[in-house]
Amino acid sequence: MRKPFLERIETKPLVCDGAMGTMLYSKGISLDRCFDELNVSAPQFVKEVHLGYTKVGAELLETNTFGSNRFRLQPFGLASKVREFNLTGARLAREIAGDEIYVAGSVGPLSTRLEPLGLTSLEDARAAFREQITALLEGGVDLIIIETMVDLSEAHQALLAAREVCQLPIVVQMTVQADGSTPSGTRPEDFARALDDWGADVIGVNCSVGPAAMQETLERMAAVTERKLSAQPNAGMPRTVEGRSVYLCSPEYMAGCARRFIQTGVRLVGGCCGTTPEHIKAIKAAVRSLSPQRARTSVEIAAQPSHAMSVVPVAGRSRLASKLANREFAVLVEVVPPKGCDAAKEVEGAQYLREHGIDAVNIPDGSGATARMSALTMAVLLQQRAGIEALLHYSSLDRSLLAIQSDLLGAHALGLRNLLALTRDAPQYQTGLEGGAFEVDAVGLVNLVSNLNRGLDVGANPLGVQTTFLVGTAINPSAVNPNEELQRFKSKVEAGADFAVTQPVFQVEQLETFLERLRAFAPNTPVIAGICPLTSFRNAEFMNNEVPGASVPPQVMERMRAVDSGERARQEGLRIAQETLRAVQPLVQGVQITAPFGRYAMAVEVAQALGTRPAGASAVQP
Repeated sequence: MRKPFLERIETKPLVCDGAMGTMLYSKGISLDRCFDELNVSAPQFVKEVHLGYTKVGAELLETNTFGSNRFRLQPFGLASKVREFNLTGARLAREIAGDEIYVAGSVGPLSTRLEPLGLTSLEDARAAFREQITALLEGGVDLIIIETMVDLSEAHQALLAAREVCQLPIVVQMTVQADGSTPSGTRPEDFARALDDWGADVIGVNCSVGPAAMQETLERMAAVTERKLSAQPNAGMPRTVEGRSVYLCSPEYMAGCARRFIQTGVRLVGGCCGTTPEHIKAIKAAVRSLSPQRARTSVEIAAQPSHAMSVVPVAGRSRLASKLANREFAVLVEVVPPKGCDAAKEVEGAQYLREHGIDAVNIPDGSGATARMSALTMAVLLQQRAGIEALLHYSSLDRSLLAIQSDLLGAHALGLRNLLALTRDAPQYQTGLEGGAFEVDAVGLVNLVSNLNRGLDVGANPLGVQTTFLVGTAINPSAVNPNEELQRFKSKVEAGADFAVTQPVFQVEQLETFLERLRAFAPNTPVIAGICPLTSFRNAEFMNNEVPGASVPPQVMERMRAVDSGERARQEGLRIAQETLRAVQPLVQGVQITAPFGRYAMAVEVAQALGTRPAGASAVQP
């Protein structure tokens, strides 16, 4: 009679199967197909893969359910099929496994960011995992394998969900980079300790890297936990050959690495992407005569600070931060990055603004497919060459978490201290040619910057140094759903936002009403109002109809219609902007003025509605 899984791996190593996706791909299944759906539409393909592994000696089969959660199925329009796919997947594996081979329910990541970096709550994530695991249990699995986890917090929610619905053995496997850390930066020592504390029965690593990189990771894990270990490496890194991904590790090489895994203390060994029945056959032969033993490694584990650093007070982060902290009125003017690589005009304009007492320039991000200089580069140039502080608009559009982190650490090293964290920037700088993708939205971005300000990386690991960013975020007083907008801003403040910048304001009464509600939960958060001088009636129509967040009231539209275009229209737009600035001055702690078509003198004219400002007051200290 077959022993219980945990009892079985106490006595000798157990060989599990290899890749499911690789084998289905080799049968001609397109990579854009939902592989989990094949459990129902083409079960013969799935059973053939399972059968191929059993014939070469695999002692454990994983179900074809890696992506069978509602988040990953949603893009295929199959979110309602969670139970069906998991139940069927478990039954297919059990049919091939019989009574002698173990069946593990495969549970992969949700493919969505969890709070605080994303919008998915921990409760929603746990509910999705619980839904999937419940169906796997109904299908008759012997254990659960939670695998290819990037985020330790997500792995924790999956483990909690499994414990809520069953008493089966739980294997939790993180995926790592070449240096052993997860893509979110968590070291193997740290995730091994955490998973041990949380009660995972087996702790392991799978996917992403080949056997060589995985070996050192396992040694570092073995040094800090007595839990059983598992290893399912890729068959090396893929190479593209005639349009197809090919994994180049030979079965013999994989088998030799498996021997070293066992000597490190691994009790469950198999393969991930690129591994085939030939690889598993070789691994089976290699470990058959080995007995498990815990390696006594000499890995030195670097000591890390146990706590985050104290955040530098707002007033000490920049000149703009000092102004806001001391409740002084700040004036910023927008400088748009140039097309091409010549920023001479923008540098000259920024010098002009500094000489006329402007406190800082704000640099918009998100110029779309237009070949413009990057906002980050522009901000550094203006600080270095024009001697005026910059507020960098930084969008999470098309940037991975690690890329964002690298950008911001570099920006801080180059002297930037003021940051406006955005999901995406103003649409007037986009061309419509970009698609756009996000790993995090503005709330997650604020959380990430707040971590850096406490000396922590994206995985909450100590960096040893800290950033001192002043963190701003956008709000829209003209939002269609003001309740949702206020709730979202509350989340940003809780994440660490220091101030807010509004969309262009044309209706002062609307702003006042919005701010009254905002002050109920953020009474001390400075708000900077956007001021956009109109240049013509056509410009007013564009702002009112095509710029999300901008709402030009009828009386302003009529004033611009009466002058239409030309110098009269420019003067009328200037008067409207000055009137708006004077009206909002008692309500906010600063203004951000748009310079239409790079007309910096017009922005300065708007600012003159405040009275005389001291020249050069905003110069950056050397």
